[in-house]
Amino acid sequence: MNRRALLLPLLLGACGLSERPYAERRQWPLALPRPSAIPPRPGAKVLEVRGFRAGPGLEARGLQALDADGSIRTGFYEEWSVPPAQATEDAVRAWLAGSGIYAAVVAPGTRASADFVLEGELTALWSEPAARIAHAGLGITVIAVAGDTPRIVLQRRYAETAALTAPGPQAETQAMLAALTVALARIEADLRRTTRAP
Repeated sequence: MNRRALLLPLLLGACGLSERPYAERRQWPLALPRPSAIPPRPGAKVLEVRGFRAGPGLEARGLQALDADGSIRTGFYEEWSVPPAQATEDAVRAWLAGSGIYAAVVAPGTRASADFVLEGELTALWSEPAARIAHAGLGITVIAVAGDTPRIVLQRRYAETAALTAPGPQAETQAMLAALTVALARIEADLRRTTRAP
């Protein structure tokens, strides 16, 4: 028998590794379903939603929490199923597609000619257990591109919170998604005022 194979259990026992329970990574979906979808009005415009940037520290998929000392803790075993900025982009596109404001909400590279372009950044997505709240933040710029000269029609930052009702990653993700849903509803309301066809 291989001498190394005999020594390996002894080495693991000496290090305490054989007694540590295996922790499996859990992935949480970042999905924001609308309460209902509204059909577009006749003459509605087309919106293109471009890729969302990740703010500083938000490139990681691990769930983030703000500790009492002001430091950000990123989870290793608890993470979003896809990078949060990418998932937020998809969520914004799907949310606005059901808003009834636009004839279509498309991604870059499609053949549809857009009247407006929305660019965004995920600026916050973390829980604050000590304060029992979760934070979500978005920054957007909307540009009218249908005419000869592109012009900015909306530029705004949204910073929303939601109550954290229990400890643990499940409650934290639910609270972060609730805060993000409020931000999407506010974006929709602003776009309805600024880009809706008469």
